[in-house]
Amino acid sequence: MYNLVDLTDKKILITGASSGIGRSIAELLDKLGAQVILVARREDKLQEVQNLLSNKNACYYAADLSVLDKIEDLIKLIVSEQGVLDGFVHSAGITSTRPLKMIKPSVLNEVMTINFYSFVEICRCISLKKRYSEMGCNIVGISSISSIQGNKSKTAYAASKGAMDAAVRCMAKELSDKNFRVNSVAPALIETELYDKFSNYSQGSSDAEMVMARQYLGLGRPVDVANMVAFLLSDASRFITGSTIGVDGGRLTW
Repeated sequence: MYNLVDLTDKKILITGASSGIGRSIAELLDKLGAQVILVARREDKLQEVQNLLSNKNACYYAADLSVLDKIEDLIKLIVSEQGVLDGFVHSAGITSTRPLKMIKPSVLNEVMTINFYSFVEICRCISLKKRYSEMGCNIVGISSISSIQGNKSKTAYAASKGAMDAAVRCMAKELSDKNFRVNSVAPALIETELYDKFSNYSQGSSDAEMVMARQYLGLGRPVDVANMVAFLLSDASRFITGSTIGVDGGRLTW
């Protein structure tokens, strides 16, 4: 049977792969034939994910992406041990729910470092010679509809995702001559730990009820995001680049 999304033997790096959306992406790409390379901070969680995967070549690297100066050495190590990359998914990220009066530069810098700076640095490192496949490389950033739809106390988080989406458009154009495609996926509320934090923070509030009313297909699942990521990594999406695609249960159409 014809398989529209075929990632057989593709080497794909996934950050934030130890839990939530990143873990779901790793599990799905493994089922589609990819060799996934998992990156996150906690080695024990990475081992758990690796044990679930069927590809014997699946591997992991425990790394703290907030230490930006060490990212290039990490990418060098991965390429030297695993070979050139066919894809990269940036699912590493932290949330921040703080009113403007509490967003000091240190807070903003922490959010931007993980959500945005590390994304750009990994893209830069992968795009250098002999680090990506001769057929090119597909990059997908996990953004958020917060980059489009404003909410109270989400300034730092929304800014980091908006920066990612803007960078995707620029990098897509700049790297096209190397056969790179660069896109981002913007989920709405998905059933993850981040949703649990949102639920606890806004429990019983009219804002929470309004959000879920707008998201009229209900609460999303991590696999809903993973499905879109897999499509964007595959040749089935060969004519899509520089785009931010919503996976939002209809929320942005409200």
